[in-house]
Amino acid sequence: MAHYEHIKNIYFIGIGGIGMSALARYFSAQGKNVAGHDRSSSALVDELEKEGIPVITSDKVEDLPSEFLEDKGSLIVYTPAISKTNAQYLHFTADSYQMEKRAVVLGNLTEGHFTLAVAGTHGKTTTSTILAHLLKETGFQITAFLGGISENYQSNLILDGDKAMVVEADEFDRSFLQLAPNIAAITSMDADHLDIYGEDAQIKESFRAFAALVPEDGKLFYANGLPLEGISVGIEDDADITAENIGVKNGTYSFDLRTKEKIVSGFSLSLPGKHNLQNAVTALAMAIEFGAPPELLPGALASFKGVQRRFSYRIKTENLVLIDDYAHHPTEIAAVHQAVREMHPGKKVLAVFQPHLFSRTRDFADDFAVSLSLFDEILLLDIYPAREEPIEGVDAEWLLKKIINKHKEKVSKMALSEVILGKDTEVVVLMGAGDIGEEVEKIRKNLAGEN
Repeated sequence: MAHYEHIKNIYFIGIGGIGMSALARYFSAQGKNVAGHDRSSSALVDELEKEGIPVITSDKVEDLPSEFLEDKGSLIVYTPAISKTNAQYLHFTADSYQMEKRAVVLGNLTEGHFTLAVAGTHGKTTTSTILAHLLKETGFQITAFLGGISENYQSNLILDGDKAMVVEADEFDRSFLQLAPNIAAITSMDADHLDIYGEDAQIKESFRAFAALVPEDGKLFYANGLPLEGISVGIEDDADITAENIGVKNGTYSFDLRTKEKIVSGFSLSLPGKHNLQNAVTALAMAIEFGAPPELLPGALASFKGVQRRFSYRIKTENLVLIDDYAHHPTEIAAVHQAVREMHPGKKVLAVFQPHLFSRTRDFADDFAVSLSLFDEILLLDIYPAREEPIEGVDAEWLLKKIINKHKEKVSKMALSEVILGKDTEVVVLMGAGDIGEEVEKIRKNLAGEN
């Protein structure tokens, strides 16, 4: 933490974001005076406040804690996802405070530490969380900055030592180019964030630039089939490291891991879906490269409980299943569908989807229509705007018309629980990266008859 050891006060604009909150927790644990702004409350914001980190939902300058205003040596950390018209952002910018993007701060923290970084348009959160768990369970004292809440640790931060740092490498705004990974993985390179990149070719170029950050004595792992050089990872294929002898029983995968040197047997994974099997193999490959004893890894993986909102079962009975997932890209939705069909064959599946960003909806509308049409029935919510202003002609009704499945309807968030209750479905899947996650507990209670 050499970059920040003399700083006393650190203020986060957009503190409720998953990456920002992990940094806030880290600095708070280091004894810094930490506070932040987020435009609305959430479960994560509530947790930060319980941990003694104040969060201000107003962006008014006069509502800022006085110590951050009076100390011109305060560090102001911001996320590129915030509005550049935010009053606090404008105030700190105009008054020459030390301001750093989240990605720069993360890059500075990892500097001088052995760093394992996981990038990819899909899979990076689960892979990095599995990796951190594997290393911790096999005796390594690590610090991990995660892009989701680990079910094992109920946090997006693991603070256990400085033998190594595990980080999720975010491609948004090219943030991951601030890192210096010793061991890296790229799980996927699908088109996304076209509001930032403009076109698919630029995204792929950005991932290649990330891959180039790995030094000569480091290692790059990548999903078999990607146009990269390094060590390929796959499932029952010709990859350098692959899962073999795969079985499925009671919602759990069993498999063996074949590396270039040996076969390690006896693995089990309780996360549904082939995409999660791929994530696990990638994490295992990175852990072995780092030095984790292969014979300890089956036990470590078996104890992995998952990541919140990544195919999270909220109800799981013979007659009713409720699954919550962060899927917000057509490829992710298709992966969730594959997992549901594999784990709940023959069941009628209702998909509830909240599109995230007007630009993403516009750029991938036809692909969204195809992946959503795979489910038996679809409920579509309004687009969650996040950082964006509306785009003319791009709305939920427009997307709904593109879905070829006739069993579809648009619903309001307010009426969602009631509409779901009126369906004769056996499996309900809630998907989206917006505030649909805040509705899950209410829906669970309604379906379970607890209200």
